[in-house]
Amino acid sequence: MSFLTRTAGYGPPAARQVRERPMSRLVAFVIIAAFSLYFLVPIWWLFVASTKSRGQFASSDGLWFADWHLWDNLTFLFTYDGGVYLRWLGNAVVYAGVGAVLGTLLASMCGYALAKYAFRGRDAVFNVILGGVLVPVTALALPLFLIFSAVDQTNTYWSVFLPSLVSPFGVYLARIYAAASVPAELLEAARLDGSGEVRTFFTLSVRLMAPALVTIFLFQFVTIWNNFFLPLVMLSNDKLYPVTLGLYAWNSQTNAVPELRTAVIVGAFVAIVPLILAFLGLQRFWRGGLAAGGVKA
Repeated sequence: MSFLTRTAGYGPPAARQVRERPMSRLVAFVIIAAFSLYFLVPIWWLFVASTKSRGQFASSDGLWFADWHLWDNLTFLFTYDGGVYLRWLGNAVVYAGVGAVLGTLLASMCGYALAKYAFRGRDAVFNVILGGVLVPVTALALPLFLIFSAVDQTNTYWSVFLPSLVSPFGVYLARIYAAASVPAELLEAARLDGSGEVRTFFTLSVRLMAPALVTIFLFQFVTIWNNFFLPLVMLSNDKLYPVTLGLYAWNSQTNAVPELRTAVIVGAFVAIVPLILAFLGLQRFWRGGLAAGGVKA
């Protein structure tokens, strides 16, 4: 009996119960709470500041409400300078929305080809793409400007839109996920049934890769929406600005036009609403895509 008692704790790992220490739970809670406050407090301040008049920014508590002027501030934002902010917002939707959809499609097709087709130089191509993941986007702005200048396409929609279609990280993620989630036997069965490669990709493989595609779309959308340096280099016509560059232009004029400080704050708050909606709407696919890709890879 004493021998059984001494060896009772040395059973199979699945049979042993892992006890969670209260201190570990407390430390995890404190870390999560600290990071949550770090990210949420600026958003809360932005929302509170958007409800105040210009004179209340410095005279009231920064993290709590004063008089409610949100609707007046929104009216001023959307009507100032002929409603140019709405144009900037529409430009950002075009750049980020269409760019993310097409960028996701291109990344998924490229990653799928690298995962499922054997051809000479495949590993070299993939290594080049991995190298592209490591290159900062800002480092490419000047070479892109020179390229578009050579074809006289700077200060156009294309100078911002076309570079946004390329996503090396999206190709990497699509390749990893396609290799793990699209069985080769299923593709062979589709070919035996007479399905072409393009049809197989769009009717079969895309369905299996859906979590990864949503993840790529979300990353692309956020990256393009927050893009600032490339439009700054490429664009000089304020009618083509995305919302990030437009707010920067307004902020540089606040000393001469103090009323613009209100527009900048409220405009920044409105600009993050699409990102919040995108995360809330796609978070379940986002988490599922990252978890499945990470485990299967």
